[in-house]
Amino acid sequence: MASVIEQCQVAPPPSGAAELTLRLTYFDHTWLAFGRNRRILFYNLPISKPHFVQTIIPSLKHSLSLALKHYTILAGNLVCPLINSSGYPELRYKTGDSVSVIFSETTDMNFNYLIGNHPRYAKDFYPFIPQLAEPKDAQGVQLAPVLAIKVTLFPNFGISIGFSNHHAACDGNTIVRFTRAWALLNKSCGDEQFLENDQLIPFYDRSIIKDPHEQGRSIWDIMKTFKVEMRDIIVIPDIDKVRCTFIIGHNEITKLKNLILSRRPSLAHVTSFTITCAYVWTCLVKSEVTTIEIINENVMEFFVCAADCRARINPPLPPSYFGNCVIGYVTQTRRIDLIGKEGFTIAVELIGEVIQKRTKDEEWILSGNWFKEFSTIDTKRLLSVSGSPKFDLYSADFGWGKAEKIESVSIDNGGSMSLSKSKDSNGDLEVGLSLSNAQMNAFAAIFTHGLSLL
Repeated sequence: MASVIEQCQVAPPPSGAAELTLRLTYFDHTWLAFGRNRRILFYNLPISKPHFVQTIIPSLKHSLSLALKHYTILAGNLVCPLINSSGYPELRYKTGDSVSVIFSETTDMNFNYLIGNHPRYAKDFYPFIPQLAEPKDAQGVQLAPVLAIKVTLFPNFGISIGFSNHHAACDGNTIVRFTRAWALLNKSCGDEQFLENDQLIPFYDRSIIKDPHEQGRSIWDIMKTFKVEMRDIIVIPDIDKVRCTFIIGHNEITKLKNLILSRRPSLAHVTSFTITCAYVWTCLVKSEVTTIEIINENVMEFFVCAADCRARINPPLPPSYFGNCVIGYVTQTRRIDLIGKEGFTIAVELIGEVIQKRTKDEEWILSGNWFKEFSTIDTKRLLSVSGSPKFDLYSADFGWGKAEKIESVSIDNGGSMSLSKSKDSNGDLEVGLSLSNAQMNAFAAIFTHGLSLL
C-alpha cells in the first residue's frame, strides 16, 4: 500500500556532539515495559512525485539532520543491560548513530478518507508508520534505536509523516518539541535561531532530579523481573477495529461545566480536561455495557491520566527538559456508579479530586508511591489518556501550513483515548478512540445524544 522511494539514515551534522550519554531516571524506567509511541501527521500538499523527490525529500533530510544536532540522543540507542548483569539502563549516542527514515508513495489509499473524523479501519493506518530497527547485541547489553520516521506521498493530495519512538527515551512533551523544531527548521530553511526563541532547545542536565529514596534503583529492580522487550513488535488490528475522532466544542464544555457546578457547587478542579475525560469515560463504559450480555455492575473501572512534573518538583525543571517527567494519577469506581444517572458527576468529582490532591504533593512523587499504585490497576478495565491539550502539535508547520489531521496510532493497543487541541479552534478538543465497530457505534450514539440534551 506504500511503495518505498528511498530508505536512508539521517545523522546529526558533524558540528554536533560526538557522544552523549543519559542515565535513565525513575521517570523513564516505567516505560521500559511498554510499547512504542506511534503517531501520524497528515498535511494537505497537492504535489507531484517529481516535486516530492527533488524538493521535499532533500529539504526534510537536511532539516532533520539540523534538528538532531540539538535532539542528538534521538539518533542514538536505548542501552539495556542483560537480565543477569549489574548494569543500569541509559540512552547513548556516538558518532555514526542515526535515525532510520523511509520515504514512500501510495496511490491506492484515499487521503481524504484517512483524515476524516468518521469511523475508519484501524489497520489502514499501518502502512504509514515506521518500525524501529532490530536491537543489536553488545557486551552485556542490548542496543535498540529510539526513533524511526516514515514520510509518505499521496500524489496530488498530501503528505503523511509517521513517527515511532520508544517511550523510555522521552515523553510527549519532548517528542512534540522535537517535531516542532524539525518543522521550524524545514520552514525556515535551516535557521536555527528560531529554536531558541521558541524554547525548543532541549535541556539535558539530569543531576537536577532528586532521588532521596533511591526509587530509580528500586523501580529498575522491579522492571528487571519482567522480560523487557527490546524489539519493536507491531501488531496490526483486525478488520473489526475502527478509529474515530470526536470533537467536543468550547460551548459544549462550558455547558457541561455549568451542569456539574449546578449539581455540586463546591467541586474543585472543574476544568476542560476533567470535564472531557469524565464525559468520555462514562460514555465509554455505557457503550461497553450495551455490547455484552452479562453485566457485572460491581466490577471496578479505572481511569489514569499523566501529569507533567517538570514544574511540580523542587527545583522545577525547565519546560524543555529532555526525557520523561510524567507520572500517572489513578482513580477508580464501580461500574454501576458510572452507568447510573449521576455517573458523569461522579466521574468529574473523582478525576478532579485526584488531580487536586496530587498536583502539589512532591513527597508522593519522590517516595515512589505513584509507581506502587499501578499494581492496583486492572488493565482490562482501564481508560488512560494519550496526549494533552497543552501539546500544540497542529502548529508543527513544515512550510506547508498546519497539519490537517493528527492520529495517535498507539491507542489501537486498547484502553486509551487520545486528547488534543482541535485544529480549527483553541477552545475545542479532539478525542480519538479505537474500538470494535459495534462499540464505536454505541459510543457515538451515547456521546452525541448526551451533548444534544445540553
